[in-house]
Amino acid sequence: MIDTHCHLDSPAFDGDREQALARARAVGVTDVVIPAVEPSGWAGLLTFGASHPGVHVALGIHPQALPGMAPASDDRHLADLESLLARGGAVAVGECGLDGPSVEAGAPLDRQRAVLRGHLAIAGRLGLPVLLHSLRAHDAMLEELARDGLPAGGVLHSFSGSAEQVPPLAALGLHFSFAGPVTYEGARKPLAAARAVAPDRLLVETDAPDQSPHPHRGTRNEPAHLPLVLGAVALARGATPAELDRLTTENARRLLRLTPT
Repeated sequence: MIDTHCHLDSPAFDGDREQALARARAVGVTDVVIPAVEPSGWAGLLTFGASHPGVHVALGIHPQALPGMAPASDDRHLADLESLLARGGAVAVGECGLDGPSVEAGAPLDRQRAVLRGHLAIAGRLGLPVLLHSLRAHDAMLEELARDGLPAGGVLHSFSGSAEQVPPLAALGLHFSFAGPVTYEGARKPLAAARAVAPDRLLVETDAPDQSPHPHRGTRNEPAHLPLVLGAVALARGATPAELDRLTTENARRLLRLTPT
């Protein structure tokens, strides 16, 4: 299994990061992708990834980080991002994207769009896929991706859109990753969306430490919980967990160019 989106660098793991990674491996999670959320974490994340086989990193600026950053620094941070990515060591650009609640928190949508365009341009120049956050902003995301394209593909992580939104987004070259909400009691929308995704575009993740799957809701999430997500998606699609494991692992390795460890 490959956890394609896990914030193992979060302070929530400061007390047991190595142990959390060991627990994940004990249940069959061979690889973990850790996306950065702000510039201050880029250097440390690259170091961590380089020293842990099976841990892969992505570098970017999360839209939820923008309210705490000076708008005048956006261009400088994007230039620094491209410089670091050009040196190698990261498998993707991100996490980046659009976030509806961050508009009210102080990051206007036009600023979020501009920063996203910067990430997409960098990804295009470097030939890297993009790990995308889209919360209550799918229409705006569709507009931006249709405008700039995704030459090396990308992922809508923890996809929260509808089944009807899958085809136009897939046509832009996107993969769709599903997290804890597919396990929640009464879940309908995320499971319908998971069924709508073509087999070669399907991925799974934990988004740890957030979005803990059932029955762990209310506690810290971790990559060892990935089998619960995988099992829920498998059930929704009429597949066995082993079949879905093979499928999503192949998809992740192909998109992110991961070699078996």
